[in-house]
Amino acid sequence: MGISLPGKKLRRSLSGRREVDSAPLDVPKGYFPVYVGENQKKRFIVPLSCLSRPSFQDLLSQAEEEFGFDHPMGGLTIPCNEEVFLNLIDG
Repeated sequence: MGISLPGKKLRRSLSGRREVDSAPLDVPKGYFPVYVGENQKKRFIVPLSCLSRPSFQDLLSQAEEEFGFDHPMGGLTIPCNEEVFLNLIDG
């Protein structure tokens, strides 16, 4: 399932399962998974190019403050509203 935004591609996982022994098969090269949300977490597949954006780096700092390096979902968790996240990725 994909979400198309101008100039960006995001894919939301249909499965809440995570792969423990190997890299997830639904994450293409050049992308990484993140879990986004304040209460309910949704999984998104995000391009690596987002890592260079100052606004995305701010979100990563917030995630570090809230979760440290122990993310409860087993992957990178971003503690923000889904709509805010999508606007950040779009812009």
